Amino acid sequence: MLDTTTALSYRPLLITLAYRMLGSLGEAEDIVQDALADYSLSTSRSEIEHEKAYLVKMVTNRCLNLKQSARKRRELYVGQWLPEPAVRFAGGSGAPALLGQRDSVSGGNPADYIERQESITYVMLVMLERLSAVERAVFLLRETLDFDYDEIASIVQKSAANCRKIFSRAKEKLQGAKADSDEQSAQGDLNVREEQAWAFAKAFIQAAETGNSSALVNMLAHDAMLVSDGGGKVRAAINPIEGAERVASFFLGIARKQALEGELLPVDVSGQPGVVLIREGIPVKVMVFGWDGENRISKIFMILNPDKLSFVTNGNAALS
Repeated sequence: MLDTTTALSYRPLLITLAYRMLGSLGEAEDIVQDALADYSLSTSRSEIEHEKAYLVKMVTNRCLNLKQSARKRRELYVGQWLPEPAVRFAGGSGAPALLGQRDSVSGGNPADYIERQESITYVMLVMLERLSAVERAVFLLRETLDFDYDEIASIVQKSAANCRKIFSRAKEKLQGAKADSDEQSAQGDLNVREEQAWAFAKAFIQAAETGNSSALVNMLAHDAMLVSDGGGKVRAAINPIEGAERVASFFLGIARKQALEGELLPVDVSGQPGVVLIREGIPVKVMVFGWDGENRISKIFMILNPDKLSFVTNGNAALS
């Protein structure tokens, strides 16, 4: 069997890669578990020269296969599809594992293994949906693991020259999104934006109490967009809501319907500031915010599908 030290050393890297490939913590955990189990039973492990690259290839191939089989399910999905949020509560137990870090990590929640302080934030994770499965794999292997094109070629079964073209094409598709993600991942900005996210959450509560949404509108970019994901299991907007006035009116409307009742807590969501709404000890809503160049909120992603909130736990607060 694969010894515990080795399993723990590669688990953060592999779960982070699988999560970014799939946008699902549960599927990422399953794939990594299966890959490590299969590897531990392999009789040819002693012949493997580069263990890390071998495991990355195993996980990437499994993710590519799953992406292909999940395409039909995605087409039948009710409303907008958003990635599952990897939530970290303020004051949680320990710092999250860094991508590729080889220290042991405590806790069994796969969200604890997801690296935060890097360019692939939640907004970027949403934008990665623009890419095909192979484009996504090549982009992540090159951008976040810094694999050379020969290594990537052996993983995705393409030529190195082809992988170079695929990477270039992926960057073109993500033009603008990468710059926004890089800007928002700067540590100095994150502290400010965490305060802004929390101020926005309090502003829409105040708007519900007073009926005045002007404070909300002032915090939003003119072309702000809200995307909500209920998966057909809870009530959510089927289509994106665009424009500061319409987004503010939406929040005012759901607040009046008492859809914001509960306890709001500030959180880190896949590397970006957000808030979680807890009702009777259960997470019912996670909101993630993105900003424009003028520090106004330009994107709001609202995850309501209960299946995607199953990993949102906080042993130090209301959740368990």
